[in-house]
Amino acid sequence: MKKHVRKISDPDRRHLLRTAAAFGALGLLPFHPATAQDIPSLKLRELYTKALDFSRKAQELEGSIVRIRGYMAPPLKADSSFFVLTKRPMAVCPFCEGEADWPDDILAIYTQRTIEVVHFTRPLWVTGELALGNHKDADTGFFSKLRLINARYERA
Repeated sequence: MKKHVRKISDPDRRHLLRTAAAFGALGLLPFHPATAQDIPSLKLRELYTKALDFSRKAQELEGSIVRIRGYMAPPLKADSSFFVLTKRPMAVCPFCEGEADWPDDILAIYTQRTIEVVHFTRPLWVTGELALGNHKDADTGFFSKLRLINARYERA
């Protein structure tokens, strides 16, 4: 017994594609979150130039979701939604008060939930929106030149 399969004609196919594109533009199609492979990965050293200006790569990715590998420095205070990501494990937080002494190998991380502290020797992948520019946190007084906001983290 042979099944009848209807082929979609070119005009019907074009109409289907135009309709899908229109619904997609309106946000009416199901959202498929990006996989880790779709998100640009950065290294902390790629964020700045030698003169401590933002790198071209950082400027191009401003406002984008990125992934960065590093280590959680001990938090400044308990029940915080903020931590510092460092290039190397650090037993103490590299807290800085102003931009003059801002190191190029740390990144401020802001999450939407209270963080669960991860031992400073365990590497993490952190994913969030890259934000550039001077910012002083109202709760901690922590100064940052760049940061990830709405971030999530997981063990590397």
